[in-house]
Amino acid sequence: MIETLISSKTRIKLLLKFFLNSSTKSYLRGLESEFGESSNSIRLELNRLEKAGMLSSSSEGNKKIFQANKKHPLFNEVHNIVLKHIGFDKIIENVVERLGDVEKVFVSGAFAKGLDSTIIDLVFIGQVNKIYLIELIDKVEKLISRKVRYVIFDKEEEHLIESKMHPLLLWSNEKVEKI
Repeated sequence: MIETLISSKTRIKLLLKFFLNSSTKSYLRGLESEFGESSNSIRLELNRLEKAGMLSSSSEGNKKIFQANKKHPLFNEVHNIVLKHIGFDKIIENVVERLGDVEKVFVSGAFAKGLDSTIIDLVFIGQVNKIYLIELIDKVEKLISRKVRYVIFDKEEEHLIESKMHPLLLWSNEKVEKI
């Protein structure tokens, strides 16, 4: 979907990187090795996004560090487009709210780092109906054309997850979205 609106694959990768997890920071050479693309094409897109105010930058030594500009008037809209492109809206809509006593859902793995992937790793906290979860994940995988892997932990184990997996909070039963 997003490829029709944005023709630059590098720009799409940058939007996913910075707007999926808004606290993600990166610099040119890091992006070059991560994306496997030339530094010139990445630099060009970084400069365009910075000039448009979508990205902000700061200096750390001799590195120019980029990050999503959360104060930009279109930040929320771009963030939501990225979430819909990945299919997180469908996961929330079709899975989480019908599973039982789910306290939180985290994204881990590539997406928590702001990288696009064909696999979505989810961590559920709470009491989850596993049989129903498997049925729902099957449906969601067909809807979003991505593989969904999951793991379920009790509330008492949550502190272990946050310290070892560095996940990104996707949903909380407090009705506060934190992506």
